[in-house]
Amino acid sequence: MQLFRRGDTGAAVDEIQATLVHLGLLRSTSPEFDQPTDWAVREFQQNRGLVVDGIVGPETYAALQAARLSLGDRLLSLAGKHFVGDDVLALQERLTELGFDTGRPDGVFGGLTEQALKGFQREYGLVNDGVCGPATLRALKQLGRLVVGGRPHALRETEVLHRSGAALAGKVVVIDPGHGGTDRGCVGHGLEEAALAEDLAARLEGRLTAVGVRALLTRGGDNSPSDAERAALANAARADLVISLHVDGTSSPLCQGVATYHFGTGSGATSTVGESFASLVQREVVARTGMVDCRVHAKTWQLLRLTQMPAVRLELGHVSHAGDAERLADPAFRDTVAEAVLVAVQRLYLPADLDPPTGLLRLPDLAHL
Repeated sequence: MQLFRRGDTGAAVDEIQATLVHLGLLRSTSPEFDQPTDWAVREFQQNRGLVVDGIVGPETYAALQAARLSLGDRLLSLAGKHFVGDDVLALQERLTELGFDTGRPDGVFGGLTEQALKGFQREYGLVNDGVCGPATLRALKQLGRLVVGGRPHALRETEVLHRSGAALAGKVVVIDPGHGGTDRGCVGHGLEEAALAEDLAARLEGRLTAVGVRALLTRGGDNSPSDAERAALANAARADLVISLHVDGTSSPLCQGVATYHFGTGSGATSTVGESFASLVQREVVARTGMVDCRVHAKTWQLLRLTQMPAVRLELGHVSHAGDAERLADPAFRDTVAEAVLVAVQRLYLPADLDPPTGLLRLPDLAHL
């Protein structure tokens, strides 16, 4: 779709402004995409875990459309149209509060949401057709919350982690080298993001395999699946974790450092284990490389949102920065990063009394766990 930004006019801009007014982010509409509209878009992007650039592209436009919807505005089901929106998110959160497993609340009406809805309908004497209509809505609103002691999905996600045990052998980890094929990603100082991601993925795959992990790659060297396709592969494999590998690049040669991302929204929906894993990856990489710490952030990017298991995205430095690029070009540096990510995976599963300080656990130690 066309990108909409400051200075643009037309029906699409009118629709964007009307949505922002509806959400309480903009006081009034104007004939063009003006400065207040730009600020409102940026605030919306910040709240929704999107890239904050003031530009309405496909992701921001879809998020704006989703934000307009409240539970009860339409019939929700898995059949036919693929339903995405804040109404779906509200349904998922309500079912989760009542003790039904929708997976991570993400605003996407999928198979787990349908199963949870049917389970609710069956248990409360409704027609269990998987359609959220008037009768189901009334029942959902009449019942109080049953799950107590914390956020229900966070409790379930943490329990799954604990039950899986400390050993890595037998676990399934999907490694996602960013971009690929004709999409080379960020380029700078003679480096390509896609090639760096492939190399780092191969190094990480070898280390994971050596400790008994079943490591799967989302792509080869000549293709570039969509984020939805990459997430579908991970879901079909019933992976325990997803690790997406990228490097960054900007128009400024001064930007540098490493950042790690996990699923999370401004409304509070998040992957608790994903956040913990992202923090471990970030701390291990920074401790072992000394790179500038750009910290951990919550985002709603498709790969993070559509995966049914904890997923993180590592942005390992900037190819547009001379210092970062020099380090990225060094195979020994990439070996260090691969070991840091492997150790972060192990530390995620270790109980607190066995977890060594950041930067101290080494690859040979993993054989004894």
